[in-house]
Amino acid sequence: MEAVSVIIPAHNAARTIARTLASLVSEKAVIGEVLLVDDSSSDATAAVATETALRFALPMCVIKSSCRDAGGSRNLALEQARFPWIYMIDADDLHLEGGLRALLAKAVAESGADMVVGAYRRQVEGKERSTKLPGGYTASGPTNACAYLEGRIRSIAVGSALVSRQVVGETRFATGLAYDEDTLFWTRVMAKASLAVVTRPIFIYFVSAERSDDRFTVRPAARFLEWRLALRRLRSCGIAERSLKIREGLVALKIARVHYSRGDFDMAARFLGVAEAAPRAGADIWRCMRYRLKIALRRRFSAPAAQLQRA
Repeated sequence: MEAVSVIIPAHNAARTIARTLASLVSEKAVIGEVLLVDDSSSDATAAVATETALRFALPMCVIKSSCRDAGGSRNLALEQARFPWIYMIDADDLHLEGGLRALLAKAVAESGADMVVGAYRRQVEGKERSTKLPGGYTASGPTNACAYLEGRIRSIAVGSALVSRQVVGETRFATGLAYDEDTLFWTRVMAKASLAVVTRPIFIYFVSAERSDDRFTVRPAARFLEWRLALRRLRSCGIAERSLKIREGLVALKIARVHYSRGDFDMAARFLGVAEAAPRAGADIWRCMRYRLKIALRRRFSAPAAQLQRA
């Protein structure tokens, strides 16, 4: 089989990186190199990673970075990757034995496929959740890319996909964004890729719901505008305007949900207005109506309580 370049961005990951690297040991036969990008770590990330790689005889190279950005770190590694296939995993996730070989075997079996997507398992706040299966993909790149942006096919988690270095080409992750940079990258790749799917879980994705939601609460309007500018650049790879607007609505609805859950009803209402202005499927129309009603009710019942406190 052809060899794989494994890319791992890491920032202050001394506590988890040994476990992540150890989870890749069963794939040594197909790993040509592990490119670990140590991004401005103030702990022993590089030392722990180096010791672990030596112990398990993993062919690892540490790249020093000051990006303070996972996308930027991945971009540095993409510039240096030498092998035909690229596999990316984060420094706090776990690869599942045989997953990488399954992706690579599918790529070889499906001649012409230059991207393979697998299933993954999620752990949210330490609790195992259901396996996320890939579904709805076709062999056509532009069709996949638009459906992916619109949320009609399963999201790709970094760690569940194998992609050829050739099809990645000059495509890079957007940097400086608070969220969704992975989606923009995979959309660009899918717009030109022939895709295949495996249904076995490839890795375990560890999620902190609170940390994930926090991204939407710091400078929410400014960050949304920065992200929307990056989203609109996808026009250059042939993405339909309608798909871009649908994505805007989906992300705005997610931000509205977070602000509603944290009691900021004014900000929730602002983003809900953005979501309502976008093209929506039936389920999203219902979600917007439901949140609009919930915001109105919470405002109505919180006003008398505030008046009583002032009295």
